[in-house]
Amino acid sequence: MPTLSPLFHHPPSPVQELFAPLLEERGIRLFIKRDELLRMGPGLALCGNKWRKLQYNLLAAQNKGHDTLLTFGGAFSNHIAAVAAAGQAFGFKTIGIIRGERPRGLNPTLRFAEACGMQLHHISRSAFRDKGGKAFQDNLQQQFGNYYLLPEGGTNTLAIKGCLDIVAEVEQQLDSFPTHWCCSVGTGGTMAGIIAGVQDRAQVLGFPALKGDFVEGMVREVLASYRLEGYRDEGSEQQGKRGGHWAIIPDFHFGGYAKWAPELVDFINHFYRQHGIALGPVYTGKLFYGLFQLIERGYFQEGSTLLAVHTGGLQGIEGFNERFGPLLAVGY
Repeated sequence: MPTLSPLFHHPPSPVQELFAPLLEERGIRLFIKRDELLRMGPGLALCGNKWRKLQYNLLAAQNKGHDTLLTFGGAFSNHIAAVAAAGQAFGFKTIGIIRGERPRGLNPTLRFAEACGMQLHHISRSAFRDKGGKAFQDNLQQQFGNYYLLPEGGTNTLAIKGCLDIVAEVEQQLDSFPTHWCCSVGTGGTMAGIIAGVQDRAQVLGFPALKGDFVEGMVREVLASYRLEGYRDEGSEQQGKRGGHWAIIPDFHFGGYAKWAPELVDFINHFYRQHGIALGPVYTGKLFYGLFQLIERGYFQEGSTLLAVHTGGLQGIEGFNERFGPLLAVGY
């Protein structure tokens, strides 16, 4: 099995300052932690927060003698693609339990996963909802034997440990600690790691791709479930308001996961033309769209320093354009 050393002995992803008239006008500095440049293996799948979440899990799987990774996801899942890429790069067999019946033609994400050697097993949506049950898990063990289990989205204790590293790196890369740390939110693992690393030294803002008022509770549950060492959960008493050292900004999901609107596409294309940085339509596009909206509305005080984490997800652009037409004209 290939060594995992490249995952642990690499330069940190760079921090880049962004410049725009709005930022200068409001007296705000904005830095981007470019985790999308953390890439390894085939394609663009094993990068960003997927790199962070899998890093220590792959080491644990190898140390425990596992040669097979099993995980769950939807048909367009960045996590499925990342696990498949990690398997090919580091010699693990991979199994993906996919929500929904197998379509006649696979989308780019699932084609990529299969090309990396992942065994795809499609199950009904109702069965997928029961994937955490004992009977379901016992059936998986009988069907696939011994494997290392990765949860849907990849969030577990070791994943959060990987995301904690983001804060330590930025502390070494910037002269002063940012006043606000901003990230996309899916399963809550990346945000939880950043919250635990930042503590109460700054405010952490999460921009969910999901629709619903459950997201704040989900992040709290992740923090509580993994009992992050030294973390004090004070949270924010008012969603999206100043005060408290973390908050969910619930206004920029565009209708929910994988939903979008023309203004989001226009923003992503303009951002790429202006800064040369590609954003994905599911997570990071919504993060930066929302962030610039907050700056425009005066959410941040003059003199604030913002740090936004680019969590990757660029492998999904091909599938988006295949499904909706060539709308995203970004290079990646």
